[in-house]
Amino acid sequence: MLRTQSCDVAIVGGGMVGLATAIGLAEAGLKVTVLDAGSQAAVEGEPRLRVSAINRASEDLLKSLGAWHLLDRERLAPYGRMQVWDKDGMGRIGFDANELGEDSLGTIIENDNIAFALAKRAAECDNLDYREGVRLSRLAFGEKEAWLTLEEGDMLSAALVIAADGANSWVRSQCNIPLTFWDYGHTAIVATIETAEPHQDCARQVFLPDGPLAFLPLYQSNLCSIVWSVTEPKAQALLAMDDENFSKSLTAAFDARLGLCRVASERIGFNLRMRYARHFARHRLLLAGDAAHTIHPLAGQGVNLGFQDAAAIIDTVARLKDDGKDIGDYRLLRPLERERKAAAQEMIATMEGFKRLFEGNNPIKQAVRDLGLNLVDKLPGLKTVFIKQAMGR
Repeated sequence: MLRTQSCDVAIVGGGMVGLATAIGLAEAGLKVTVLDAGSQAAVEGEPRLRVSAINRASEDLLKSLGAWHLLDRERLAPYGRMQVWDKDGMGRIGFDANELGEDSLGTIIENDNIAFALAKRAAECDNLDYREGVRLSRLAFGEKEAWLTLEEGDMLSAALVIAADGANSWVRSQCNIPLTFWDYGHTAIVATIETAEPHQDCARQVFLPDGPLAFLPLYQSNLCSIVWSVTEPKAQALLAMDDENFSKSLTAAFDARLGLCRVASERIGFNLRMRYARHFARHRLLLAGDAAHTIHPLAGQGVNLGFQDAAAIIDTVARLKDDGKDIGDYRLLRPLERERKAAAQEMIATMEGFKRLFEGNNPIKQAVRDLGLNLVDKLPGLKTVFIKQAMGR
């Protein structure tokens, strides 16, 4: 028998941002349903390829939601230092959490570890209905509510729909929300790497002429996750190499900072594209996380930007509910949309500026970036600003 149910908020997408938003709204007293096309499972065995550099602001959010302590603690990799340098220049900068009296700048965590912890926390919330393996067939919006039809025919009505279903968002497409986008001209190669020397809980990034290479420390002292952004032709060449030759190329590109590198997993490449939805909100609709924006991974801020979306949505919708107002009224959601669009625009512009400044070997650009890196490294006040920014403070 087909059923029709109702809730305050329907969230499409059960990834990190969607689940975090759901938990926060449920804790605020709203009746929430999460519709997840996939499912979450415990992380076991070898390190997963997709990891995130969770800054302290995102850590605070996960703690406030009661999910942080549910993470698999043995798979967390807090890092207290960062080193950044220009491959072909003299510019370099180092960040240390001790300079601010902190024990870490952030934590490298497998995305699946975060999602599973959030799913466990969601299961503890009385007024949160988390449904896995569910797909939508139709979405319609009315003046007073929205209707979501599941593939098996059941229907759900909600005062507000939140699209957190990723970069290729089905909800965004169904709502005909246009995208501003451009191709970065880069492919990101991700892999797990075993290094001859321990990473010492330090995140490292080198700017090469054709793109940045990041080594992110994992929970084992000689394992790192890499994100190597290169042009498409070079990416194809690197992916076509056998493990031995790829490891040699990687070691050379990284200046052998951690000794000889050895590939310890499969290698995957994915094209990098900036996406920015023209609308983050409509009547009875909000976009969050990658459904609203995707950015270059060179500073590792994509997931943190999504968690900022979640925190802002939780705050706004909970306040509207407490004030007895219509949580899906676009006029009341408009300030939230302006705030999140401005934050996304700032991050997109910053990433594009960094990418353009650090790509290529133009001697003028090289002089500017070397001067900039060294200047920031030697000015304590300015350096503190950058450290706080990296931490999300």
